[in-house]
Amino acid sequence: MRTTLNLNETVINQVLQITGTKNKSKAVNIVLEAFVQEKRKQNILKMRGKLSLEDNWKQLRELEGDEA
Repeated sequence: MRTTLNLNETVINQVLQITGTKNKSKAVNIVLEAFVQEKRKQNILKMRGKLSLEDNWKQLRELEGDEA
């Protein structure tokens, strides 16, 4: 998708250097993907202790076997 952005020149230059790419679009995509991955990981970690999967893993396995 093509779009126009006003980017901080200092920051984009740092991103280019860190990512090792010379293409600004590729560098921005790398950083955006990393950001999304990090946020998803944080959301999963927030659920720690709120889900109880250890108690019913055998039941889940049996259900998977029944569906096959």
